[in-house]
Amino acid sequence: MKCDPNLYRAAPPSLAVKPRLIRHLFLPPLVIILMIGLGYAGFWTSEHFGIRSLSENGQRQLELNARAVESEISKYTYLPSLLELETSVSQLLADPTPEHRRTVNDYLEGLNRRSRSRAIYVMDTTGRVMATSNWRDVDSYLGEDLSFRAYFQKAIRGEPGRFYGIGSTNGEPGYYLAHGLEEHGKIIGVAVVKVRMEAMEERWQRARLEAFVSDENGIIILSSDPARRLKSVIPLTDEIKERLARSLQYYWFPLNELQPLARETLSEGVEKLTFPANSEVQSDADNISYLAQTRQLSDTPWNFTLLTPLQDLRREAINQGILVAVAFALVAFLLIAWNERRKVIATRLAAREALQEANNQLERRITERTTDLRASNERLKSQIRERRQAEETLRRAQDELVQAGKLAAIGQMSTSIAHELNQPLAAMRTLSGNTVRFLERGQLDVASTNLKTINELIDRMGRITASLRSFARRGDNQGQASLGKAVEAALQLLGARLESSALNIHRQFIDVQVQIDQTRLEQILVNLIGNALDAMQAQPQPELWLEGEEFNAKYRLRVRDNGHGIDAEARKHLFEPFFTTKPGEQGLGLGLTLSASLAAATGGHLGVEHPASGGTTFVLSLPLVSPTPAEPI
Repeated sequence: MKCDPNLYRAAPPSLAVKPRLIRHLFLPPLVIILMIGLGYAGFWTSEHFGIRSLSENGQRQLELNARAVESEISKYTYLPSLLELETSVSQLLADPTPEHRRTVNDYLEGLNRRSRSRAIYVMDTTGRVMATSNWRDVDSYLGEDLSFRAYFQKAIRGEPGRFYGIGSTNGEPGYYLAHGLEEHGKIIGVAVVKVRMEAMEERWQRARLEAFVSDENGIIILSSDPARRLKSVIPLTDEIKERLARSLQYYWFPLNELQPLARETLSEGVEKLTFPANSEVQSDADNISYLAQTRQLSDTPWNFTLLTPLQDLRREAINQGILVAVAFALVAFLLIAWNERRKVIATRLAAREALQEANNQLERRITERTTDLRASNERLKSQIRERRQAEETLRRAQDELVQAGKLAAIGQMSTSIAHELNQPLAAMRTLSGNTVRFLERGQLDVASTNLKTINELIDRMGRITASLRSFARRGDNQGQASLGKAVEAALQLLGARLESSALNIHRQFIDVQVQIDQTRLEQILVNLIGNALDAMQAQPQPELWLEGEEFNAKYRLRVRDNGHGIDAEARKHLFEPFFTTKPGEQGLGLGLTLSASLAAATGGHLGVEHPASGGTTFVLSLPLVSPTPAEPI
């Protein structure tokens, strides 16, 4: 497809600068403002029609549940008037003897059981309960004076008594239906049926329905959410609160108002309510909005209110608004891209002419520089040969460095093994010399004991080499060791040095089981105690403290001496390999490094402290096998 160059020819620079500047400054803010406005319009439209749809569906559900409440109330209305036909009731009111009261109590008990009501009782004209269905219970109404109740006052005047309140005897809420009992046109008593309506709340909760019923005082008496019960949906003045408190209709419960954050009337009986997130009713992160639809229940002054949550509707409306904004942004982006594409095509057509001219000049220059390139090519070939030779030399040097690194690692391992086997060999030398003298003296038992000890040291040397190989491979470091046995073994290996130095040892630790191999623990202690002996050579009264304590599921052993201590410069390199402060060939500088590595491999730690009183303290911390320590050493 060919394009007409004149159609997409770029404007002269003097005429194009100002429009481009205007586009760059005002076009992005304009697109953002339009995107936000269209998004909000989409959100408002979606929410408006969504609330209308929810209102229509909620109206049907409101009618269905309101009729269920009316049916639940109406099925008990006949019970009080039924007692007017029972002869035993009129006989009791005329002659309140124990025999008549027992007969009526049994009759009311059976009637209450068959009707599944909460209680049925009969009062005389003074408001005193003469007989009741719960006469066997501890909190029976029998003998109670309930003349202050509103349902009694209405029934004694011949009016139907309908009343919801909390019982003054046991504090139990219920719906009371009262009827005046007549005989020969005269009221001789009042029959009352108490009904519990918690079953309605349970059905609402099982159906995940949010609804409540408010009485003539605006107090919520039934609610799917227990937190809303006995709260007022209308403002209560101090006079109304005092009147309700005197009537004991709600006993002594506080009557707080259920105040929403926002209230918007949509139509008659339909409101939009918003409750705070930190109120007693809700605990979500955001405020909760409901569509509240109210309908008055027939034959009662009560109102039934259905609450439909608007979170899902609002979330869907937000999604719709975002979708509209994104769609507009996409369309705007496509239009801007098309416009920029048009400009790019025009620019390319204009640049094509300049490119053709530049191409002609380039061909001339190529011809001129071909000769120079041939010369440069020869020089590059020579440089390539020199670089290949340099790379070969570098490769041989790298191979030699790798081989030197291997030899250094082998040398370090050899010195470590020699250092760790030095102490057992010294002990074997001492024991073997003593064994010869004991054999000459005929002390075979002592010689046999020394030979067994030498055999154990040989085994120990084998374990040391195996342990060093295992540590070099960084293999499994699991194991259990007895601290007491390890200390005894270390002191035995250093027995000759201890006797020659007249060392005074203070033991203040307990024999615990720690998570480390027994041989590795002995190696660490030999290194630490041996270093302490070296530090106390010039001390006339050398003393060594072995102090332990349990801390955070680990056991800390402090090895403290009263030697010359360590200077500040040496402390910086104390745990570095091959660093030693000992003169001559007395040390290779690997003991502390190896000991710290063995402790760290089991999850422990080896540290050093420098007491102000002098000397040096090495702190060995190892994980405990059992949190309960053993007996003290």
